[in-house]
Amino acid sequence: MRISEGVEWAAHCCLLLDWMGTGEPVSTARLAAGYGLPAAYLNKQLQPLVKAGILTSTAGKKGGFRLAKRLEDITLMDVLTAIEGPDEAFQCAEIRQHGVWADEPASVFRAPCAIDTAMRTAELEWRRALAAQTLAAIQANAELQAPGLRTQVQDWYARPRQ
Repeated sequence: MRISEGVEWAAHCCLLLDWMGTGEPVSTARLAAGYGLPAAYLNKQLQPLVKAGILTSTAGKKGGFRLAKRLEDITLMDVLTAIEGPDEAFQCAEIRQHGVWADEPASVFRAPCAIDTAMRTAELEWRRALAAQTLAAIQANAELQAPGLRTQVQDWYARPRQ
């Protein structure tokens, strides 16, 4: 399974919006500058967060994005689902009903596929782990790893940009 870079970008931007602490909308260009990302593509990644109620957006010259929820109320699962959608990662195609077993009656396949069962169990555990990780906990960990990070972010974004 591969998770798109949009999930990483979106989670980082949520942290960034909180660190900035302005409460004012922050433009996509400004958010993108902090990570050296293409603004137009970042904007496309943040729109699903607005639809999911994680961010709000304001149009216009002084527009941009703001957090709609506290980081304590946003999980990694919320961000992943907003960007990637709610579909399960594993899709069983029931290949056991083809080839060698194509002539078997449907009754042989009443029990769920063992591989499907194992994959769904693993994915459920993975989703539970993501749902247990709030962005606030991740932010606290980041600040432990890099003391002064919040101040560094605020100072960088306070400087005028071209």
